[in-house]
Amino acid sequence: MASSNNASSLGRCGGSVAEHPQDAFHLPARRTSVPEARRRVTALLRAWGACQQVRDDVELVVSELFTNAIRHTDSEKVGCELRLAGAHIRIEITDQGGAQASAPHAQPGSVDKECGRGLFLVGALSDSWGTRHDAAGPGRVVWADLPYTSAAH
Repeated sequence: MASSNNASSLGRCGGSVAEHPQDAFHLPARRTSVPEARRRVTALLRAWGACQQVRDDVELVVSELFTNAIRHTDSEKVGCELRLAGAHIRIEITDQGGAQASAPHAQPGSVDKECGRGLFLVGALSDSWGTRHDAAGPGRVVWADLPYTSAAH
């Protein structure tokens, strides 16, 4: 994934959002990186012209998936990629693998439990989500597709 530090200028083309804008970044696999990931995603979506509900939902999903990558793997860094495609935004969080042998999944009854609630929320906010092995190494990619609406609508 490429790193970007100027999210406010990405995805723009002649004053309107480009057809398929995308951005990606990596952060250290530390709890303190979760709020930084949220800030970056919010700034990017604001620059893309996303409505407030989309920004809130994407921020929550990124927060949950980023936290899971930190808590359940032996990663030194975690990647985040966002891509707009029509009426959806794709979120991909990539870890470096390790401690968790099985694919992440929402736990039955997880609404009332501390563990597993994040993936329940991801499922509730997403049109679809899933996992795949990272083609670049031993890690895993957890992805989610959320509805996208611009603030102009």
